[in-house]
Amino acid sequence: MTKSITLFGIPNCDTVKKARVWLQEQEVAFEFHDFKKQGLNRATVETWLQHQGLDVLINRKGTTWRALSDEEKASAENQEQAIALMLEKPSVIKRPVLLQTNNGNTQVNVGFSSAQYQSIFNK
Repeated sequence: MTKSITLFGIPNCDTVKKARVWLQEQEVAFEFHDFKKQGLNRATVETWLQHQGLDVLINRKGTTWRALSDEEKASAENQEQAIALMLEKPSVIKRPVLLQTNNGNTQVNVGFSSAQYQSIFNK
């Protein structure tokens, strides 16, 4: 049985910090992927998009989004251009992104709340 859990985000994001603490307190084994330092690849973002829509993955409330030009914001409506935007400016991605794979099944969750994670992990 191959099971893996990866939490994608940036370490200084408060929501990512809360998710990491919650996972550690619940003794859930996971790998943390800092997408500012470790980067992101197209295949990863495409996997997320198979499970979550652009409306969920792109953080339209953050400072990175507000700093984008109107043209860049408009490009986020097109999946191909949105992928390019997320790869170029990973801070535009809503955090954290929780990727779980279990025997070939993939689950992607975006954001964090205790209730959400309790439901995901049946804790």
